[in-house]
Amino acid sequence: MRKMQTKMEQKKPLGKRLRANRARLLMFLPGFAFILLFSYGPMYGLVLAFKDFNIGLGIWDSPWVGWKHFRAFLSNASSLRVLGNTLRISLLHLVFGFPAPIILALLLNELKPGFFKRAAQTISYLPHFISWIVVAGILSNLLSPGTGMVNEVIKMLGGKPVYFLADVRWFRTVLVVSNIWKGIGWGSVVYLAALCSIPPEQYESAMIDGANRLQRIRYITLPSMKGIISIMLLMQAGSLMNAGFDQVFNLYNPSVYAVGDIIDTYVYRMGIGQMMYSFNTAVGLFKSTVNFILVMTVNFVTKRINEGESVLF
Repeated sequence: MRKMQTKMEQKKPLGKRLRANRARLLMFLPGFAFILLFSYGPMYGLVLAFKDFNIGLGIWDSPWVGWKHFRAFLSNASSLRVLGNTLRISLLHLVFGFPAPIILALLLNELKPGFFKRAAQTISYLPHFISWIVVAGILSNLLSPGTGMVNEVIKMLGGKPVYFLADVRWFRTVLVVSNIWKGIGWGSVVYLAALCSIPPEQYESAMIDGANRLQRIRYITLPSMKGIISIMLLMQAGSLMNAGFDQVFNLYNPSVYAVGDIIDTYVYRMGIGQMMYSFNTAVGLFKSTVNFILVMTVNFVTKRINEGESVLF
């Protein structure tokens, strides 16, 4: 019935449809104007990726150089290193960080409503509201080889102090663990909301049939969360080229550039430090293109997994 109504609406002349929906269009216009002005308007600056930008000449009068900056980025040893670091750190965040909020949401869902559950939720949410600058200061104190609490425990157990933030063997571990700690609570909010939509009758029926707690999670909870998990996976995979500038910038130092320098920090040093604006624009356009390809690829995969139903498109 709804499909028939939609087809009938589409057959009406455009002018009549616009007049019939003028109230909705008026409410839509401010948001559309905002996106057009602040999201699409600045995109003309992408031409800098194909020019040698000169401040005196301006954007349009600067000379065209074609794919020069893209070739420079993809052929530079330092660029390939930061590209590899970005992918490795992002994949570590995806492999270890993506399931963490799901697991926390499942654990919180199994708790009985009461003070302990509310306290656990509140405590897990709080790190999200702490900026990475503050988190970096906390980690520097906790992981300090001289006076840090973690190294004090290691020395008490007979071990030697570890330079976590200056050791290439430990730096990525610190990034992954701190990212999980900061985001696990806030990330679980979406999954907890999805769990609230599951009819309790399904759990009651499963309990009558003799299903234990793990079986109820496996056959009822997780299948009911499949849609939201697919959407969140799609969003995180689409930002695979963004390894977390705020986190890395506030935690890294020259001694861990080999494993911690990512595209965003590299571009920050090149663009702000050496004023290579055209090079930075080329790298940004390259990142956006790769992210778009990743979104389309993951959407295709999730479409096949969800029996032909696309997640976004």
